[in-house]
Amino acid sequence: IQHIAAQTRRLRQLDRTHNLILVVAQPVSRSWPLWRRQHADSGAVRLRSLVADLVARLPGGDKTITLAGHSGGGAFLFGFIDGGATIPATVDRIAFLDANYSYADSLGHGDKLIAWLRGDPARRLSVLAYDDRAITLNGRPIVGPTGGTYRATGRMLARFARDGRLDSTRSGDLTHVRGVSGGLRVSIDRNPRNEILHTVLVETNGFLKSLTVGTAAEHRWGRYRGERAYARWIQPATATAPVGDVPLPLPPRPADAEGGRAFMARIAPLDPAEREAAIGAEMLRGNLPDFLRRFKLIDVAMTDSAGRRHVAQLAVAPDVLAVGSDSDFVRIPMTPTTAQRIADRFGCSLPTRRLSDAIWQRAEIRLEPVPLTERREAVETFVQSNDSIEVARGTRPLGALIAGIKKDVVLTDRLLEAPARVAIYGWHHRDGTPIQPLYVGHRASYVDYSHGIRLIRRAMTVDGQPTELDKVLRDPILWPLVSDEGPIQTGRFP
Repeated sequence: IQHIAAQTRRLRQLDRTHNLILVVAQPVSRSWPLWRRQHADSGAVRLRSLVADLVARLPGGDKTITLAGHSGGGAFLFGFIDGGATIPATVDRIAFLDANYSYADSLGHGDKLIAWLRGDPARRLSVLAYDDRAITLNGRPIVGPTGGTYRATGRMLARFARDGRLDSTRSGDLTHVRGVSGGLRVSIDRNPRNEILHTVLVETNGFLKSLTVGTAAEHRWGRYRGERAYARWIQPATATAPVGDVPLPLPPRPADAEGGRAFMARIAPLDPAEREAAIGAEMLRGNLPDFLRRFKLIDVAMTDSAGRRHVAQLAVAPDVLAVGSDSDFVRIPMTPTTAQRIADRFGCSLPTRRLSDAIWQRAEIRLEPVPLTERREAVETFVQSNDSIEVARGTRPLGALIAGIKKDVVLTDRLLEAPARVAIYGWHHRDGTPIQPLYVGHRASYVDYSHGIRLIRRAMTVDGQPTELDKVLRDPILWPLVSDEGPIQTGRFP
C-alpha cells in the first residue's frame, strides 16, 4: 500500500487537472479470491454495488473510475466484470498488475473487455505479467501446470487476436503488445533469470505505467522496470493505533488514598473554589489509578511547503484524568487552571484540537457519547457520567487508548481574544464527528460533567529528534503536526 500510495502521489504531480482519489478495498479475510469463493452466488453483484456506493460518496460530478488490482486483487476486478452484462461506461481504465490469473473466455471476460474498449477510444486495458511458469520457492513450483499470469495473459491475447490485429515489440527483457485500436496495452517480462517478480512489477513503477499509458504523462515520469520513479513520495508507515506505551513518572498512589467514589462524596458539598483546591491536591499527591500511569505513543505526520515529510511521536494519556484506584475510580472534570497546574507538575500539556482528533483516530476503544441534560455542574452528575462510560466500555481493558467519552479542554489562540475562558472541543461520535466544535464561550471557572482532561507529555520527537511540544506549537514550519489553527502561542492556560 505504501508503494501504491506513493505512486498515486507522483501521479498527482503529473496531473494537476483531476482530483485523483485512491480507494483501497480489502475484505475481512484479506483475500479477494477467498471472498469470491465464499460469495459465489452474489459476490459479483455485490462488488458492482460496492464500487457504485464508493463513487456515490465522493463529491462532484463527471466522475470516472479506474480499476486496478495486484495479485489476488484481480479476483476483485473479474468479480466486477462478472457483475453485469457490460462494463459500465464510467470505467475509463482497467489495470491488472500481475493479477489476471482467473481470466476465462468461458465467462465472457474477453467479450466484455473488447466491447468496453471499442465503446470509447480513450479507454485503456493495461496488463503486466511475467514468465512465471518455471519459478520455484524453496525448491517447489509456485504455479501449477495451467496456472500463473503468463498463461492467463496468453489466453487473453489469443482471444483478442481473434477480434483484431495485435502488434508486438521487444525492449530488453520486455515484450509489449498492443491491440483493439491501441486500447489494449500488455507488457510481459520474459524473465530469463527465472526470478520471482510478482511484487517487483509493482515496485518498479508498474502502477505508474498502468495508469499513464495512453496519456500525456506516459513518458514523463521515468521507465517501467527501471529505478523507482516515486521514491521521494514514499511516506513512513503511520500508526492507526498506539505504537507502544511509556511509563510516566507520577508520584505513587498513597496507601491511605480514598477511592474515587468516597472522594467524590467528600467534595460534593464544597463550594467550587474549595472543590477545585481539593481536586488539585488529590491529583498532585498521586491519587490516580494505575491505568493512567502508562501513556500511549502515537504518530502524527505532515508534509511541509517544500515537500519534506515530517513525523512526530507523542505520548498521550490513555484516558482522561480520574481519581481513585483501578477498581474504584471516577473520571473527574476540573477547571483549566487546576488542569494546567497538574499538567505542569507532571511534565505535560493539554491537547489542541488537532491532537484531540488524532487521539480519536488512533483510539483502540471508541465509544458513542452519552450526553446528560440535568444538573450538569453537579458532582453527582460527574459520577453518573463516569458510570455510563463504564457501562459502555464493558469488558474492554482499562489502559487502552479510549475516545468518545468527554469533551477535551484544549489549547487555542482564540483564548487571546477571550481571556479568562475555557476552550473545549471534541466528544466525537463513532463516525468521527465532534459534538462540540471549538468553543470559548464559558468562563474559566465553568466545569460540567462533559469536560475531560487529557494529558500530553511535553517531551516528544520530530523526525526522531527530541523536542518539546511548546516549541512545535510555535514553529513556523512544524506547527501542522500538532495544530490545525496555525502556530499557537498560548501553549498553556494561565
